[in-house]
Amino acid sequence: MAASFLQAAASTEKVNAPPALQVVQIEGLVLLKIIKHCKDLSPSWLRQENDIDQETDDIGANYQLDMMSCLRDANVDSNVVGWYQSTPPGDCFQSVEFIETFMNYKENIGKCVCIICDPSRSNIQGGLAGLKALKLSDTFLELYRNGNFSGESLRDKNISWADVFEEITIRVSNSALVSAFMSTLEPDRVTDQSDHDRLQISSKPLLESNVEFLIRCMDDLSTEQKKLKFYFKDVTRQQAWVQERRDENEARKAAGEDPLPEGDSSNPFFKPIPEPSRLESLLITNRIADYCNQIHRVAGHSFSRLSLIKALHDD
Repeated sequence: MAASFLQAAASTEKVNAPPALQVVQIEGLVLLKIIKHCKDLSPSWLRQENDIDQETDDIGANYQLDMMSCLRDANVDSNVVGWYQSTPPGDCFQSVEFIETFMNYKENIGKCVCIICDPSRSNIQGGLAGLKALKLSDTFLELYRNGNFSGESLRDKNISWADVFEEITIRVSNSALVSAFMSTLEPDRVTDQSDHDRLQISSKPLLESNVEFLIRCMDDLSTEQKKLKFYFKDVTRQQAWVQERRDENEARKAAGEDPLPEGDSSNPFFKPIPEPSRLESLLITNRIADYCNQIHRVAGHSFSRLSLIKALHDD
């Protein structure tokens, strides 16, 4: 969904170069609507890709176009600077589809940003912990435009899995009237059920799901590594065959015989072997890092609560 309400603040250190995108400013009401929308429409478990058909995607695209048209008719600012999307359990945003969507926005509006909302983290860690703003790094954008994700290209550009995405600071803003109104609604601080809920140490479902998704990513990464293994094996066999043919030709020349062709296109050993793209490996590694961070975060909160409960019990 287009996020025309996102306002990007940029640095102006370089006069000649376009300013870099550093901060995304969102109104508090808009932020709450994003979280509510993602939570209401988020499935409770792993979403299967075949559950969403093309008709549903078309309906969403048409709705977006109609809404933008209505905003323009009402003289409301309708400048699109990005979009937001949720990440239900097992549905990672680190995918080729996400990069292609970002590139489409990038080609049309120049600067763009995506707000990622994780409803499961919002429920457990209190709203803002499940939100982050991302954009693709400039070096990765250049590499993606070239379409060359070979190992040599990644080494030349010095790009690793951590250089694909860049996280941008989210700044929440409210008008003075809204801030004043909210201050009048703040009651006297009393202990309620929400305070007790924070002490719950049950994190087993979230940990189990993240470990399961992590195992699947490791299997996917193993598949990509097998492709590279077969590629290097084929290249080694080809080089060995070519060297053997050259040695044979040297012997034939010494015996006064005509050399055999070393570049026969009909021979499969002479055909160039395309190197597998490393793009999918970079994205899978990003998913692995994300799941590991979530496991570390959830486990850390659980240990903190256990320590607190133990201290209360001892007292």
